[in-house]
Amino acid sequence: MKFATIGTNWITSTFIESAHKSGKLTLKAVYSRSINKAKEFAAKHSVSLYFNDMTELAKHPEIDIVYIASPNSLHFEHAKLLLENNKHVICEKPIFSNMKEFTEAHKIANDHGVYLFEAIRNIHTPNINQLMKQLPKIGTIRSALLHYVQYSSRYDAFLEGNTPNVFSTEFSGGALVDLGVYPLSVAIKLFGKPLSYSYHPTILRSGVDGNGTLILRYKEFVCTIICSKISHSYIQNEIHGETGSILMDSATPTSLELINNKTKERKSIGVDQEELDMIYEIDTFTNIIENNDQTAYSELTQISETILSITETVRKQNNIIFQSDK
Repeated sequence: MKFATIGTNWITSTFIESAHKSGKLTLKAVYSRSINKAKEFAAKHSVSLYFNDMTELAKHPEIDIVYIASPNSLHFEHAKLLLENNKHVICEKPIFSNMKEFTEAHKIANDHGVYLFEAIRNIHTPNINQLMKQLPKIGTIRSALLHYVQYSSRYDAFLEGNTPNVFSTEFSGGALVDLGVYPLSVAIKLFGKPLSYSYHPTILRSGVDGNGTLILRYKEFVCTIICSKISHSYIQNEIHGETGSILMDSATPTSLELINNKTKERKSIGVDQEELDMIYEIDTFTNIIENNDQTAYSELTQISETILSITETVRKQNNIIFQSDK
C-alpha cells in the first residue's frame, strides 16, 4: 500500500523508516502546512509528491493510507477529512482529544469501509506479547507500578514563559495524554478495563498536567501509573504477584526479568526485537487491512476507546479542559 504522512518531526521520520523496513508500506507523499517544509521533507525521504493542502492530499487517488503526526488537537479534523475520502488512517497517540471525536471518526470510518488505527506502538511489540505469556508465572497479581517519567526537552522553554504545544490546552497537551498513555495502554492490554480510576496531577500555569499519578482499581489489586514531563525517573516498571514479580526497563520494554519470590532467582525473559519498534504496529495494521480481520481490529479499537475514556474522564475531574472539549 502507498502511504502519505502529515507532520515533519522526528516521529514522522521514524515511522517512514520503520515502514520502509517493514516492506508493507511505500511512501508516496508528505504534507506540511508550510509548502517549503513539505518540499524539504519530501526531498529528505526521496519522494517527489508533497502537499500543503489537506484536501488535495485526501483526494489523491494513489494514496491508500495516511499517517497523522500533527499536533494532538488537529488529529480529528485531519482524520475526518481523510476517512471521508476513503483513506485508511494511522493516527499518532493520543488518537483524539475526547470521546465525541472518537465516536464520530469511527462512524465515518465504518460508513466508508476504511480502517482507523491509533499508533500506540508499545502494545504491538514482541516483549509486550512475551509479558502477556509470562504473566501467569507470578501467580495472583497483587499490585503493579507502571510509569513514564521523562523530563521534557520543551519544559525549559515553558519555564521561560513560552507555551509549547505539549504544555498547551489549545493543542491538547499534558503529561497524561502525551506520556501516561504508554503505561496505561500496557495496563489495559494486560488487565483490561479497571473497575474505577482516579488521577492526581500537578497542574501547570497553562492548565495542563505537568505530572500525575493515575490509580486503576481492579478486583484484586491496584495498578499505579506515574507520568511526568517535568521530572525524570530511574526505576523499573514492576508487576507484583504472589509467587513472583516481573520487572520491565520501561513501559515500552526492551528487557524483562522474572523474579521468584521464594528463591529470589532472577531470570531474563525478554526477547530480541527491532530497535525501530514501530515496525510491529505497521505489521499489525497492514495485516488487519489485508485480511479484513475484524476481530483484531475490534480489540485494538476497544483498547483505544478505554484509554481515551479514562483520560478524558480524569482530565475533566481535575478541570483540565482542552479547547477541543468546548
